[in-house]
Amino acid sequence: MEENNSKIFEASLDEVLHDSMIPYAEHVIMDRALPRVEDGLKPVQRRILYTMYEMGLTPDKPHRKCAKIVGDCLGKYHPHGDTSVYDALVRMAQPFNMRMPLVNGHGNFGTVDGDSAAAYRYTEARLEAISYELLRDIEKDTVNFSLNFDDSLLEPDTLPGRYPNLLVNGAYGIAVGLATNIPTHNLAEVIDGTVAYIDNPKIKLEGIMKHIKGPDFPTGGYVIASDELVTAYKTGKGKIKIRSRVNIERDGDKRALVISEIPFQVNKAALLKSISDLSETKDEQAAYINDVVDESDRNGMRAVVKLKKEADPQKVLNYLYKKTQLETTFGINMVAIANGKPQQMGLLDIISYYVNYQVKVILRRCKFDLDRAKERAHILEGLIIAVKNIDKVIKIIKTSENTAAAKQNLMSAFRLTEVQAQAILDLRLARLTKLETYKLEEELKELEKLI
Repeated sequence: MEENNSKIFEASLDEVLHDSMIPYAEHVIMDRALPRVEDGLKPVQRRILYTMYEMGLTPDKPHRKCAKIVGDCLGKYHPHGDTSVYDALVRMAQPFNMRMPLVNGHGNFGTVDGDSAAAYRYTEARLEAISYELLRDIEKDTVNFSLNFDDSLLEPDTLPGRYPNLLVNGAYGIAVGLATNIPTHNLAEVIDGTVAYIDNPKIKLEGIMKHIKGPDFPTGGYVIASDELVTAYKTGKGKIKIRSRVNIERDGDKRALVISEIPFQVNKAALLKSISDLSETKDEQAAYINDVVDESDRNGMRAVVKLKKEADPQKVLNYLYKKTQLETTFGINMVAIANGKPQQMGLLDIISYYVNYQVKVILRRCKFDLDRAKERAHILEGLIIAVKNIDKVIKIIKTSENTAAAKQNLMSAFRLTEVQAQAILDLRLARLTKLETYKLEEELKELEKLI
């Protein structure tokens, strides 16, 4: 075959892996599947929340169509499929997936039975109050911004994250050669643990675990914690068991098992079907199951497993723990992006990274506020000079040929800066009263205190 007509390109596997696979793996790990330790968000989640913030969808404003939110996010920051954006938006609104939902959904956002959400043309959303804490002070130069995909806009690398969202809402993701599975935790416990670390940065894991006793899942249930939980919190890897909350109730002369909480990420409808299917088998304990009824309503979950008269409810329950998802194992694998690379981290590592990040955020916020206060105080000093010498100021302005000359003459007459002179030229006549002069002096005093 002649070289010119050849459509076959020969390359060694080393080159192909280096030029194609490694950049792909890096993109999936860094920019898609794993959360950042600072704000606990994946890029798609961060972009959705920032888009909603820019749209002004604050907790006190009306809901907006999800189609509009998804469209804005795609057009500005996330050039991927609309399904990926909408699925992430829906998950952030589901109280059975998020310990503290970040999006306030209006409409059908799916159920714990595995029903999917309605299409985005039907559903509406706005930010939850707690997600506003993730975004608070973002306009005060608290975080770094980078150019978006077409270099037309800036987007935040991380959000200020005023609470440890990575631990509160957990994370789940599969990258290339890496995966993460971080359990959810109680907000108050995590904040108490973080405060304990701030008070004593040399605190040991045992000290932190007095505050953060273990995971706290949105669907409830019992966490059966052994030494595995301590290992998981120490190394970032381990296993725990989650067991449903089941009460034994009397049903006339019979007994019934009433399920009110189930393990995290278990499909309730599939769980009840598996129990119903077991009752048709010839297993000794399964034969005692008479009926399975789902009595859940808007007040909460209530699934009833009705038993025959001669059944021993505790033995049937132990059998169901063994054979169904009434009891599951949760594999903890705490991997997140920290210092620009994926790292497996224990509980103390995550809190340490988070606290150091918050120190930077607060320093940047204070510097921003200080600079703005100094700028305003500088202008006020000029305005007070002008108001106290108003007759001379008016004479200078009236006798000047144009605005530029007036500015120059004011600067010379009162030793003002260009900014102060411009502020005097912009001053409205209504502000020349005695009351306004007093207000200017009071504002200057307050600013000096703040500075």
